[in-house]
Amino acid sequence: MARNKDLPSKIRRGKKMKQSQSIPTWITRKTGGSIRSSPYSRRHWRNSRLKRD
Repeated sequence: MARNKDLPSKIRRGKKMKQSQSIPTWITRKTGGSIRSSPYSRRHWRNSRLKRD
């Protein structure tokens, strides 16, 4: 992909990067370990592509 990206693409990528962060530790403690990760954090930048990119 090109080095220079258009603004809508950068906004979409930024949102997905924020979603893929790990959840806070206190949530894991509060739920007794039943929730360990966000459903969005399973996405890897190299293994799956975003739509319209």
